[in-house]
Amino acid sequence: METSREQTIETLLVSVNRLIRTAAQATGNTTSAAVWRTLGILETDQPLRLGELAAASRVAQPTMTRLVTSMTADGLITRSVDPDDSRGQLIELTEAGRTRLADWRATMTRTVGPMFADLDDDDWDALHTAAALIASRTTTRTETTA
Repeated sequence: METSREQTIETLLVSVNRLIRTAAQATGNTTSAAVWRTLGILETDQPLRLGELAAASRVAQPTMTRLVTSMTADGLITRSVDPDDSRGQLIELTEAGRTRLADWRATMTRTVGPMFADLDDDDWDALHTAAALIASRTTTRTETTA
């Protein structure tokens, strides 16, 4: 890959992470980033077994077990017996979890909105194109192993 292209991708990754971190801090919300990441994964890739969810969220399985226990108690997710393997459980997003995730994203959007208020139509078109391109190239779907 050309160095300038690599630099563009690096700048994109660093900037998006910084934008998310800045927005999350500005909201004052104390919910762990792991909770939001896990809800986002389940939004598109459910149901998942605990190990799959841990891998997709990039946390150790014991950490995910604690997270799932807490999120289940909060009504954000459910656990059910895996019909293909009764020893395992499938984890899914609840409507409450879906609503909470949507609310969080709306709060984040409102929080960072002022940073972009001075953009002109051409800049907005460029952001729209970039966002659509990135969305079309990304997925969190995990690969299951037999």
